[in-house]
Amino acid sequence: MRKFLLFTAFFYHAFTGFSQEPQIVRLDSEQIQSLFLTNNLELIVSRYNIDISDAAVTQAKLWNNPTLSVSNVNLWSTGKQREELSEIASYTFAKNTEFSIELSQLIQTANKRGKLIRREKVSKEIALHEFEEVMRGLKAELRKSVCEIQYSQSYLKVLNNQHESLFQLIESYKKQVQQGNIAKNELLRLQSSLLELENEINETREEFIEKAKTLKVLLNLSPLTEIEITANQKTNKAPDALILSELFIKAEESRPDMKVYNLQTQFFKKSLDYEKSLRVPDITISAAYDRYGGVWKDFIGLGVSIDLPFFNRNQGNIKAAKISMKQNSYITQHQMNIIHHEISASYNNYINAYSFYKRINEESLLPELDDMLSAYTKNLMNRNISMLEYIDFMEAYKTNKQTMLNARKKMNIQFEELQYTVGTDIK
Repeated sequence: MRKFLLFTAFFYHAFTGFSQEPQIVRLDSEQIQSLFLTNNLELIVSRYNIDISDAAVTQAKLWNNPTLSVSNVNLWSTGKQREELSEIASYTFAKNTEFSIELSQLIQTANKRGKLIRREKVSKEIALHEFEEVMRGLKAELRKSVCEIQYSQSYLKVLNNQHESLFQLIESYKKQVQQGNIAKNELLRLQSSLLELENEINETREEFIEKAKTLKVLLNLSPLTEIEITANQKTNKAPDALILSELFIKAEESRPDMKVYNLQTQFFKKSLDYEKSLRVPDITISAAYDRYGGVWKDFIGLGVSIDLPFFNRNQGNIKAAKISMKQNSYITQHQMNIIHHEISASYNNYINAYSFYKRINEESLLPELDDMLSAYTKNLMNRNISMLEYIDFMEAYKTNKQTMLNARKKMNIQFEELQYTVGTDIK
């Protein structure tokens, strides 16, 4: 399936590069989600942050480079110096040159390197969950766009169905007017209704185009691509089967932003350990060679250097790390409180939307409306009903269809919002 989607996306990108004609892509919700996970540019960009954090871990594992220094090199010498050196020199290379060479290596103490590695590993986990948070937000936006597009598609079918019936009726009335069987004002009334209907069709198409634009950006598809979402059998879990307290627990375990806040506490703890280790001074060991610089013409010496922590014991950074750790604990509590309220609000909104959709679905005459539309059109043509009755039915037909479609859309959107606040799919 994934290979098929990749091939489909590539094909349409390539084909639309040579053709200005819009290409229709028919996708169901599962195919859209798979294409989103593969093609979305924001996800691709965010995924690189994980690689950057991984590189930081690799960098933290590296040892400090040794230092090589060459000093005290004389660029020229006097005649007298050359005479003096020739008496004692036995060198063939730069025999009249004085110089010293030193090789030194910094050795970190108090396990600084290990503590830094552990801190960077926490940073990598944070980057991973931040990527998941970006994906969570984009996925919610994607699914809501799908709900909006499905609503617009279905409502356009309702309006087009009305348009077809009304157009046929007007064509029949034109012939009747020419024959003098019907007053022209009745034809004008139907034509006026048709214009109002066409205007609503255009407005609905504009909304559809705007929602399709958002979806195509999320899927990284060509602007010349036209998307048609095919219906798939999707059932939302009934609110009666959901327990609010269990949703709270699931959110604490699943929401990436909550994981990030918890990991921030670990990060500051690791930072505190690292900052405390910086109180212990590092040691630098060295080996040096000096020619003609002292009592002996060739001198080899060893050395050790260490900072004396009299004034700077990293007090400020240690204090800042302690404060940051304490501050983050309150931020985490505050965020958890916000999450619980978000879930509670989404849960109640879903209950209301689900109940309304279920009630009007059980009581609605929608399955009979399409047959009634055809019957009303025939009855008007046969003069069995008045023009006013027909216009009233057309309005009721459209209103009932729109109410049902809107209720279904809101129910699906509220369910997606609930899944978003919980942080995982509810099955």
